[in-house]
Amino acid sequence: MLSQQGLTGVLDDCFCDIESIDVFNNFKIYPRIQKLTERDYFRYYRVNLNRPCPFWADDSHCSIKDCQVEPCPEVSSTDPQLSTLYSQVANANTDIVDCEQAQDLGAINSTLSNYSKEAFEDWARHDDAQDHFCELDDETSPDADYVDLLLNPERYTGYKGPSAWRVWNSIYEENCFKPRSVYRPLNPLVPPRGKGCSSSLCLEKRVFYRLISGLHSSINIHLCAEYLLAEGWGKSLWGPNVQEFRQRFDPAETKGEGTRRLKNLYFLYLIELRALSKVAPYFDRAFVNLYTGDHQEDQASKELLLQFFNETKAFPMHFDEKSMFAGQKIEAKTLKEEFRLHFKNISRIMDCVGCSKCRLWGKLQTQGLGTALKILFSEKEIKNLPEHSPSKGFQLTRQEIVALLNGFGRLSTSIHQLHSFRALLKEKR
Repeated sequence: MLSQQGLTGVLDDCFCDIESIDVFNNFKIYPRIQKLTERDYFRYYRVNLNRPCPFWADDSHCSIKDCQVEPCPEVSSTDPQLSTLYSQVANANTDIVDCEQAQDLGAINSTLSNYSKEAFEDWARHDDAQDHFCELDDETSPDADYVDLLLNPERYTGYKGPSAWRVWNSIYEENCFKPRSVYRPLNPLVPPRGKGCSSSLCLEKRVFYRLISGLHSSINIHLCAEYLLAEGWGKSLWGPNVQEFRQRFDPAETKGEGTRRLKNLYFLYLIELRALSKVAPYFDRAFVNLYTGDHQEDQASKELLLQFFNETKAFPMHFDEKSMFAGQKIEAKTLKEEFRLHFKNISRIMDCVGCSKCRLWGKLQTQGLGTALKILFSEKEIKNLPEHSPSKGFQLTRQEIVALLNGFGRLSTSIHQLHSFRALLKEKR
C-alpha cells in the first residue's frame, strides 16, 4: 500500500502534509477544475506538432506510411473547418505491430467545432515577450493549429523504447539540477553521462529538480490509470493497470525511489496551486474576459474561474515562494534567469517526442509549469496591476492561461487517481 511505502506526512521544503492535500484536492479542487477545463475557452489549445527536434536527428517517428495522418486541404480564414494536425507516432526501432498500435493510440483527433479561424484569432491576448519560460513558436507559427483537448485525452499510447528514454534522459541530464544519489531507470543501453551535478543542492535548484520529477510522475500516473487493457470488435477497454503502477512507483521496483517520485508530484501540485492563488487578482479585474464570442458562455466561464481561485486561496498551507531566490538581489536575478533558460530548454526537448498525442500533452504541461513559475516570479508586478487597463509589466496570453489551468488539471487528476490506486492495492493485499 502507498501509506506503507512512506507516502504520508510532511513534504520536504514546505510545511504541508500529504493527507491534507489529498482531502483538499479530491473534494474541493478536482470537481471544480474538471468543470472548468470542459468550458470552450479552456478546451482548445494551439500547438505546432511539426517542429523538428533541435538536439538530435529525428529517428523516433514510425517509418510506415499508415502511421501518418495527412493534413486536410488548406482552408480560408472564414471556413469553419480548420486544417487537421499532422500525426507521426511510435519509433522506427519497434516492430510493425507496436508501430501500428502506437499510431492508432497516439494519433491526434483533429475534429473541431464550428469555430472560424477569425474567432480563434480573436482569443489571442497581447504577448509579454520578455518574460516567457517556453518557446513562442507554437503561438505564432503558420504550422500551429488548434486541438480539442477533450477529444485527445492523455493516456497510454504505446510510445516507449529508446526514443522515449532519450527524451526524459535529456530533460534530466541536460538540465543538471539533480542530486547524484537519485536513481532513475534510464535506458540501460546508454551509459550515465556524469554531468557533475552537486550532491548538495541549494533550495532553488532542488526545487527545479523536484518540479521536473513531479511532472514525470504525473504523466506516468496518467498512463497507468488510463491503460489499454483490451481491444476487440472495434472497441477498446481502458482502465487502471496496477502492475504498471507498481513497476514505476513501488520502492522494490525502483530502488526506493517510488515514494520520492510521488512526493515530488505533491510538491509540484503545491507550487502550481500557489501560483494560481497569486494570479487571481489578474482575473478579478472586470475588463479581463475569457472570450469565445458567446457572451453567456464567457460570463459563466469567468464565474467558474473566480470561484475556483477562491478555493485555491482558501488552502491554509501554501508553499512559501519567498524562500526561493531570497539571497542578494544580483544573485537572485541570476538564479531566476538560470531557471528560465533551463526551463526553456526543456520546452524545446518536447519537440523530440515521437508520439503526437504525447508531444501535445508534454508541450501543454511544460508551458503550464512555465506559466506558474512566471507568476511566482512576478509578485510585485501582479500587486501593481492597474484596475481598468492592461499592464505592460505582467500579462498572460490565452495560450498561457489554457496551459496553466489544464496543466494543473492534470496534476489534480493524478492525485485523484492515486486515491483509486490505493484502493486497488488494498484489494490485492
